[in-house]
Amino acid sequence: MKQPFERAVTEHGPVVLRVCRATLGPADADDAWSETFLSALRAWPDLPEDANVRGWLITIAHRKAIDVHRATARRPIPVDEVPEPRSTSTPSPEESLPDDALWQSLAALPPKQRQCVAYHHVAGLPHAEVAAIVGGTEAAARRAAADGIAALRRTYLANEDVISHV
Repeated sequence: MKQPFERAVTEHGPVVLRVCRATLGPADADDAWSETFLSALRAWPDLPEDANVRGWLITIAHRKAIDVHRATARRPIPVDEVPEPRSTSTPSPEESLPDDALWQSLAALPPKQRQCVAYHHVAGLPHAEVAAIVGGTEAAARRAAADGIAALRRTYLANEDVISHV
């Protein structure tokens, strides 16, 4: 017998939220999480009893993250004046909090690496399921996750060194 939907939300909700935060950042994660579970609620009656609920929910969250990225890219930003061009340099430690360094490092990853890191290391999905979600082979998902972690170690640890010297 399939578990009640409320129990699935309780059991898998925190992981889905962490995946949303890792793929979108903290600002858009709550909306994507809500949209994920609204979609899941609609589809819940048709879900087979033997389905991998966590993988299914993360697949929905992945699609919602793509929707958020697309919507953000199309959304105009009204301004009174044209802003100064953004600096491509890393912000100084005074400008960012320690968690900001992690989010900046994660956001700097290419999208596929960021998704593979989130789905494998945050959500705990096996590489085969990650590959099914993001597209490609299991080996490619494993490589993207490994490359993403290596890049995070380089960039985040470099930021941590700067922060610890302040």
